[in-house]
Amino acid sequence: MILAGDIGGTKTNLALYDWANERVDPLRSESFHSADYSSLEDILSEFLTPPTPPVGIETCESDTSDEQGVGPTLAAKLTAACFGIAGPVIDNHCETTNLPWVVDGPTIGSRFSIPRVQLLNDLEATAYGILSLRSDELEVLNVGNPPKKRQALALIAAGTGLGEGILFWDGRSYRPMPSEGGHADFAPNNDQEIDLLRYLRSQYLHVSYERILSGPGLQAIYEFLRDTKKNEPTWLAEKIKAGNPAAEIAQAGLQGQAEIARQALDLFASIYGAETGNLALKAFSLDGVYVGGGIAPKLITKLKDGTFMKGFLNKGRYKKLLSNMPVKVIMNQQTALLGAASVAGALSLASTP
Repeated sequence: MILAGDIGGTKTNLALYDWANERVDPLRSESFHSADYSSLEDILSEFLTPPTPPVGIETCESDTSDEQGVGPTLAAKLTAACFGIAGPVIDNHCETTNLPWVVDGPTIGSRFSIPRVQLLNDLEATAYGILSLRSDELEVLNVGNPPKKRQALALIAAGTGLGEGILFWDGRSYRPMPSEGGHADFAPNNDQEIDLLRYLRSQYLHVSYERILSGPGLQAIYEFLRDTKKNEPTWLAEKIKAGNPAAEIAQAGLQGQAEIARQALDLFASIYGAETGNLALKAFSLDGVYVGGGIAPKLITKLKDGTFMKGFLNKGRYKKLLSNMPVKVIMNQQTALLGAASVAGALSLASTP
């Protein structure tokens, strides 16, 4: 049995698999609100510890595990674990970007008696995951015309933060390569985006793409429009204050309830497309680009209206090159978990005599 995890700034997804060398459904999975815990170890302790039977309920030996084989001896059954983490992973160690956590592979292995523990950057895990996706788990933004000889793929994902990654073809398979490209400098393309940069520079010493292409980034775009255009409806201001700002802005924009929210989505989608195009050029991803993360599926109708692709293709003489690259949105929100599971499965097989 293997353990896989997708560790994000907002939520942590964990799952147990009986994974060999191909995709299978999890034996058990659970999601946790990351900020409610002081460490990944605290979440793992809760996930790996079976619930205590209510007082007065007798159990026999056969009741100590459920029908899927998960029970008190669970830790002893684990042969490998892999966790995709939102942050840079160096020497199997990570100081997370959007959480005050330090995650160390050997420490987790020792505490939970797991023989092999591998940490991956979250986009590296997602990159492994896309290799297991089915066609019905993707939405196509651009069909493209990739070359017959395999080249490279690129991956970008906006959620709590912005992740980027590259998959290169080694002659036999795609090999994911982690990146922290989401923290590169934001490059405005027009006067409005220049004004947005100036606005954000009054708040941050460094304005990265993550400051714009993320949940907090959508809110930042909205606040820029609010403070410069002065056209915020009172009802929307109250909903944003009481709820999840990015979600309220997205809903109002998608449903056409507020012009300022629609404008915020337009600007977000355009910049998202532009940075995706930047990544595609840098990776020379002739085999295509995948758009992942938690935001894209929720804004899929916006991403499909042409605004994203216009930003993607707006690269002057390289418009034709980019137009031949397939662009697909990942609709399966468990892709990073799938990727972590595939790596853990490979570790488990490698340790089998």
